[in-house]
Amino acid sequence: MNKILNLLPFLKWFQGYNTQHLKGDLVSGLTVALVLIPQSMAYAQLAGLPSYYGLYASFLPPVAAALFGSSRQLATGPVAVVSLLAAVALEPLATAGSTAYISYAILLALMVGGFQFLLGILKLGLVVNFLSHPVINGFTNAAAIIIATAQLPKLLGVHVDKAQRHYETLFRVVQAAVHYTHWPTLAMGVSAFIIMYGLKRVSLKIPNILVAVVITVFLSWAFDFEHNKTADINNIASEDTRHLILEFNDGTKTILQMMDERSLLNKQADKAKKEDKAVDRINAQRDVQILSHLIIEKQEQVRILRQKLRFVLLEDATDQNGKPIFFLKGMVPEDKKSDRRTWRFHLGNSLLDVNALTLKSGGEVIGFIPGGLPPISFPVINFSIMTDLFPSAVIIALLGFMEAISIAKALAAKTGQRIDPNQELIGQGIANMVGALGKSYPCAGSFSRSAINLQAGAVSGMSSVFTGMAVVVTLVFFTPFLYNLPQSVLAAIIMMAVTGLINVKGFIHAWRAQWYDGLISVICFACTLAFAPHLDKGIMVGVGLSLCVFLYKSMRPKVVDLSLGLDMALHDVASFGLKECEYIAVVRFDGPLFFANAGYLEDQIRHRRKTKKNLRHIIIASEGINDIDASGQESLSLTVDRVRSAGIDISLSAVNETVMKVLKRTHLYARIGADHIYPSMKRAIRAIYYKTHQGGKEKNCPLAEICTTPDNRQSSKELKKCL
Repeated sequence: MNKILNLLPFLKWFQGYNTQHLKGDLVSGLTVALVLIPQSMAYAQLAGLPSYYGLYASFLPPVAAALFGSSRQLATGPVAVVSLLAAVALEPLATAGSTAYISYAILLALMVGGFQFLLGILKLGLVVNFLSHPVINGFTNAAAIIIATAQLPKLLGVHVDKAQRHYETLFRVVQAAVHYTHWPTLAMGVSAFIIMYGLKRVSLKIPNILVAVVITVFLSWAFDFEHNKTADINNIASEDTRHLILEFNDGTKTILQMMDERSLLNKQADKAKKEDKAVDRINAQRDVQILSHLIIEKQEQVRILRQKLRFVLLEDATDQNGKPIFFLKGMVPEDKKSDRRTWRFHLGNSLLDVNALTLKSGGEVIGFIPGGLPPISFPVINFSIMTDLFPSAVIIALLGFMEAISIAKALAAKTGQRIDPNQELIGQGIANMVGALGKSYPCAGSFSRSAINLQAGAVSGMSSVFTGMAVVVTLVFFTPFLYNLPQSVLAAIIMMAVTGLINVKGFIHAWRAQWYDGLISVICFACTLAFAPHLDKGIMVGVGLSLCVFLYKSMRPKVVDLSLGLDMALHDVASFGLKECEYIAVVRFDGPLFFANAGYLEDQIRHRRKTKKNLRHIIIASEGINDIDASGQESLSLTVDRVRSAGIDISLSAVNETVMKVLKRTHLYARIGADHIYPSMKRAIRAIYYKTHQGGKEKNCPLAEICTTPDNRQSSKELKKCL
C-alpha cells in the first residue's frame, strides 16, 4: 500500500476527505483561476509567446504538479522569472512569436520537466543547494527590475527593437517615449494599477486582477481603443516616408534571402561532415560565418529604418472625393479636413504590404485568441536546438524548483504538512513534461497564487484540479471576450506582480549573517542587471563566487587558541581577550581535515611553535574535525613527528568516532599514543598541567582553575598531581 501511495501521492488526499473539504477546494480553485487566467496571458507575452499560450500552460501543469507533488496548496503555472528566462533562452534561436519560437518553447518545457523528473527519481533534490540564498536574492531582485522595466513599452504605447543589453533597450524606450507617448494606453495601464492596488487594500478576497481586466476590457470595447486602418502606400503624402517604406522592404527581403542562403550552406557543411570532406566543410563553414556577419550588418541597417518609420507621426485627412490621405503630423493643407488623430505604422520584422499598410491611432490589444483546447501531441525533437537549450533548461529547472520548494515549505509551516523535495521535483517534472504535450512552455510554483489558494481554504490538490478545469472552460467558451484586453493592462498586471519579488531586506539579512554573503548578493544583483538579457551570466557569477568562498573557507578553516573564561569554560582567546598559558597551547581546528587544508594545519602549528617561546605541550582540540582523509592523516602524522622532534609534546582531545577509526586503521593512534588522546579538553589539561608547569615560573596561569575545579569524571589521583 505504501508503494502505491508513493507512486500516486494524490490518493492520500482522500483519507478523511468530506464535502466540507470539497467545498473549500472548489472555492479556492476557482479563486486561483480568476487570478491565473489574466496573469498567465501576461506572463506568456513576457516569454515572447502569443498570450493564449499562457492559458495552454495553465490547465495541465497545475493538475499534474498537484497530483504527483507533495504539497497540497502549491499552485503551479506560468511565473514571471521562469517566463523571462525562457525568453532569454529562446530569443537567440528564433524570432519571438514565430512558429519556430513556439516549437522551441514547448521543447524547452519538455527538457526542463525531464531534468527535474530525473533529479527527483535519483533523489538529487539537494543539487539546488548550489544556488545559495544570497545568489537567489540578488538574482530575483534584479530579475524583478528587468521584468518591470521590460513592460514600459507596452505601458507607454511605444515600440522599440531590443538591444544587446537591457539598459540600451531602456534608453531606446525613453527616446521613443519622449518623441511620442500614447496617452490613452498609459491611462489604461495606470487605471489597472489603481484598481488592483485599491481593491488589494480593501480586501485580499476580492479578485482585483479580474476586476481590473473586466473594467478595462469594457472601456476598450466601448471607446474603440484599438482603432486601426489600412492604407495603400500611395495614400501616404510624404515622399520621404514612401521611400523609407520601400527601402525597409528591400532590406528585409535581402535579409530573408541571405538567411535562406545561410541555411543552404549549413546543410552543405553537414553533408560534407557526414561524407568526411574536410575541405568542403571548412569552406562552407567559412561562408556561413561571412554571411552571418553580413546579415548582422544588414539587420542593423533595417533596424535604423524601422526606428525611423516608428518615429513617423501622421494625420488622416480626406480630399474632395472622400479619399483618405495621410500627411505628416502638422503638415495637413488648409483645404483638407483632418480628424486630428495621430497615426503610426504597425511594424514588425516582416515585409510591409504596400497595398495594405496597417496604421494605428489607438492602443494595442490582445486580439484574436483561438477557441478550444490545443491538440495534444509530442513536441518536435531537434537535437541541435536541444544542445543550444540545455544550459538554459538546467538553470530554469533548478530555479523553477527552488521557487516551488521554497513556497511549498512556507505553506507547510502553516499547515503542518511534510514536504518531500524529491517528490516535489517529480511533480514539477511531470507538470512540465505533460504541459509540453499540451503546448505549454516552462512552469513553476507561484507564490502569490499559492498564498491565495491557502487563504481561500484549499485542503488538498483538488483545488488545482478545479483551477485547471476553470481554464479549460475559459478556453472553450470565453476567449472572444478577451479580444479587447489592452496590452498595457497586461503590463500593469506583470509590474504589480513582480513588486513582490523585490526584497531589499534580503541584502541586509545576508550581510548581517556574513559580510561576504551580502557582497555576493549585491554582486550577483549588479551583474544580472549589467548582463541582461543574458541572465544566466549573472547567476553563474553568483554561483562561482559562492563556490570560491566555500573553497577558501574549506582550505583555511577557523583555527583558534583557547583559554579559560570567567564562566569557567574554554573560549577563543582573540574574541574574548583572554590570557593564554605560557606552556600549554590549546588549539581548536574547526572543519574536516582533508587534502585541501592539510597543509594549513601544519602551518598553524608551526606558527605557534615559533611565536610561543616557552611552549612545552600542544593540545589539538579535535571536536571540530568531523572527517579526515589520507592527506589529512599524513599531515597530522608529520605534525606530531615534527613537534615532538622539536622537544614539545602533543596530544589530541575529543576525537570524533569517524576520525578515531581512521587513526586506528592507519596506526597513527599508536604513534600518537593512547595516553595522549583524551576524551575532553579539560581532561587533557588536567593530565598534562603538572608536568608542563614543573620548574616553570608562570604566575597566575589561566588554566590552573581547571585543576582546582574538578568535575565528577576526574580521579582524585589526577587532582593530587595537578595540585
